Amino acid sequence: MKGPFPGQVLSAVGLDPNNGIYPLAYGIVESENTESWKWFLDNLGDDLDLGRNSNFTFISDRQKGLHTAVEQIFPNAEHRYCIRHIHDNMRKRWRQTEYRDHLWRCASATTIPEFEHLMKEFSQYDKEACEWLKQIPPKHWARSYFSGRAVSDVLISNMCEVFNGKIEKGRDKPVIGCLEFIREYLMKRICNVMKEMKKAKGPLTPTTTDILTARKTVASQYIARWNGGDKYQVTGALQDQHVVDVRNKTCTCRKWELIGIPCRHAIATLNEMSKDPEADLDIYKWVHKVGRPKKKRRQSEGERLSKKQKASQGDGVNAAQEGGSQKPTNDGVQKLSRKHISVTCSKCKNKGHNSRTCKGQGGNQSKK
Repeated sequence: MKGPFPGQVLSAVGLDPNNGIYPLAYGIVESENTESWKWFLDNLGDDLDLGRNSNFTFISDRQKGLHTAVEQIFPNAEHRYCIRHIHDNMRKRWRQTEYRDHLWRCASATTIPEFEHLMKEFSQYDKEACEWLKQIPPKHWARSYFSGRAVSDVLISNMCEVFNGKIEKGRDKPVIGCLEFIREYLMKRICNVMKEMKKAKGPLTPTTTDILTARKTVASQYIARWNGGDKYQVTGALQDQHVVDVRNKTCTCRKWELIGIPCRHAIATLNEMSKDPEADLDIYKWVHKVGRPKKKRRQSEGERLSKKQKASQGDGVNAAQEGGSQKPTNDGVQKLSRKHISVTCSKCKNKGHNSRTCKGQGGNQSKK
């Protein structure tokens, strides 16, 4: 905040499918510390219905207390560090542009062998600087170690910088005035984005269409050969080889799984598949449907069968006696409805709320 009004503006900004900013939440706190970030993230989790096992991905410039808060509130989340802020710390000792170039090449590598090769080159240039960089775990800043579940290979927290620039004029207002300024900006932005998206042609967003078009042009230089199963070997003009797994929609270059758009090797494979009259050749269907990630991990077939067996053996009978009702499913297993069942908090053991919305209620709420 600016002027006579103290405080800090905390914000969470996401990326929309067109690589534009999508502000999710904002708030004003007295100072930037672990407790204020925990309060902010806890409210963010309530608004987005995120549990502790949520697999969202955060990227930040490692603000005070934020790393600790993310680990405590969302221990399963992937936390990336903005590469630009890492470079700012590096510049305090090594200011030459060569250090910046080495850092960005290492961070941009999409495979671990390529990353290790570039790190070796960095070590040969300056071993001390490379050892300093190794102190930061690569899973936080190198694309080669990203899981791919975010379907985004972004390395910088530029979306927050853009948002901060848009609300700068509101930060010298009183608290209520600042919050209203931000709300009106968000309302205008959402309407403008909706208008622009209505002008888009085709099933994909404009940015995705441009990326796919550029990759189509380069893909003509590659030759794909079928291995008899679901995989293809793709060879380029410089004899670089990669393997494309059509079934799992992955490539050994990892660019397909990182951003969800078929890479040049995958497009060359799809071109080869076009010779098969039975193949599904709509290239747009091979682009990842970017949306809300799953909040829980995917269960194995054994776990699903075990739950079905328990339900069929009468586990639902006792629950039905407490007010629940059973509904038949397509496979004949009785599925229990949550209707009329009172929720019990796992923290305070009182009924009427869950652990996420628990405010530390005392007393026996069930008797009341």
